[in-house]
Amino acid sequence: MTHSSHQQEMREAARQVGRRRFLTVTGAAAALAFSVNLPAAGTASAAELDAKKIGDDPFTLGVASGDPLPDSVLLWTRLAPRPYEPGSGLPRARVQVRWELARDERFTRVVRRGSATAHPEFDHSVHVEVKGLEADRVLYYRFRTGTWTSPVGRTRTAPARRARNSSLSLAAVSCQAYHDGYFTAYKHLAQEDVDVVFHLGDYLYEYAVNATGGARNYTDRRLPAHYNRETVTLEDYRLRYGLYKSDPDLRAAHAAHPFVVTWDDHETENNYAGETPENDVPPEEFLLRRAAAYRAYWENQPLRAPQRPTGPDMRLYRRLQFGRLAQFDILDTRQYRSDQAYGDGWQKPGPESEDPSRTMTGATQERWLIDGWHASRATWNVVPQQVTFAQRRDVPTDAFKLSMDAWDGYPASRARILKGAEAAGVDNLMVLTGDVHVGYGFDLKKDFDDPASRTLGTEIVATSVTSGKDGSDKPGSWNNQMQANPHMKFFNGRRGYAVVTLGRERARADYRTVSAVTTPGAPLATAASFVTEVGDQGLTPA
Repeated sequence: MTHSSHQQEMREAARQVGRRRFLTVTGAAAALAFSVNLPAAGTASAAELDAKKIGDDPFTLGVASGDPLPDSVLLWTRLAPRPYEPGSGLPRARVQVRWELARDERFTRVVRRGSATAHPEFDHSVHVEVKGLEADRVLYYRFRTGTWTSPVGRTRTAPARRARNSSLSLAAVSCQAYHDGYFTAYKHLAQEDVDVVFHLGDYLYEYAVNATGGARNYTDRRLPAHYNRETVTLEDYRLRYGLYKSDPDLRAAHAAHPFVVTWDDHETENNYAGETPENDVPPEEFLLRRAAAYRAYWENQPLRAPQRPTGPDMRLYRRLQFGRLAQFDILDTRQYRSDQAYGDGWQKPGPESEDPSRTMTGATQERWLIDGWHASRATWNVVPQQVTFAQRRDVPTDAFKLSMDAWDGYPASRARILKGAEAAGVDNLMVLTGDVHVGYGFDLKKDFDDPASRTLGTEIVATSVTSGKDGSDKPGSWNNQMQANPHMKFFNGRRGYAVVTLGRERARADYRTVSAVTTPGAPLATAASFVTEVGDQGLTPA
């Protein structure tokens, strides 16, 4: 089926189903099945393939683990002998996959083993939840099917909920446009000694990737023509994950560390807001696209069963705890937000953006977050999320503008969150952010317009892995933004990631950068380091 005919099919499905019926479970399932040719009989409909007939390595996309719990790990892989082809080189048949979990890399001390089914309806992805494990343990895992064995992955369980753990190290990453450069940051991240990686969104981009990989400028290969178009259908998104996850540096990072993922906009479409698309298409048609994007996201990420989507809906916000040291409340600021005010972009704030009814999280997620803080006994309450939380004026004059896509476009929503944190007695609040392709460090103020007001927490903004290409240490907006925002303590425009070490007395943030991504192999540097003290929030140079 051609791309244009598939788009026409989506439009026809949208017209037939209609928006009201689409937003029911039955209607969503019917529409999605219609638009992506999923078998009506479900996952048991396919015949079983003899895995010994798989002639090429099916583990080209590597392995991953995610969402560590004290007694459980989530293991992931996807069978794709030819990941750049529709169907990834496998027939529409079930494949049995065996898995092993051990205390050592050589698998001489196996603690669990079992088998799982890779269903064609889920693009032969495998999600294995291994339960009944000991807390706070490093473990190794691998998959087997037919004559093939996957690479070995390293994961860990979280500390017990009441454990008095004294240290936790995490990395924060975001924004990895394949066409903007090489994933060199991931090569370095794979060597970091961190307990967990938080991916804060824009794992892939919907934009076209040309035959030479955009800024990668391949001379030794040519990518198939179907990548040189925007992703719209389920097949488009699946193929795009095949391209991204075949990157050796990304595979290395996933194999080295458990990931906790949340999305931003580009996993679906740039700057969408809830049911509102960026472009002028009917909402029903966009919801079909959102359903396809969400399904492919779940298929290709180390996510547990509660995150599996139903049509255009997916419960991605969730809570993880690492002993008494840290509680992580992972947010979704795309699926439930109000549409951007004043047509999006950088605008002068006014009544539309400051409307108290506007929300970034939706009312249910907002209550869930604040209720979770009231119940928290953790030293650190960390909020991994997508877009810049602190106020960020573009110029140090009264003519300043704010980003309507960030929390500045939803100031009432932000105020409710900060008030909720204060009322819950959250003394050590840290927000982790991606999206903006630069590294920032902010103090979170009770009143951003009053530099002397109380500092309620800190925000660590991880720069992009590649998006924005090579970047620079001081972008053109550096002077204006640093002058306009006294609570902004750091601003750097190189590519890389952030490493945060949480302790009982303080937290430390190290901003890692690479000098270039348009050429491979750039060395790693630490652009700056900051600490914030328990009970005395605010970033100071380390």
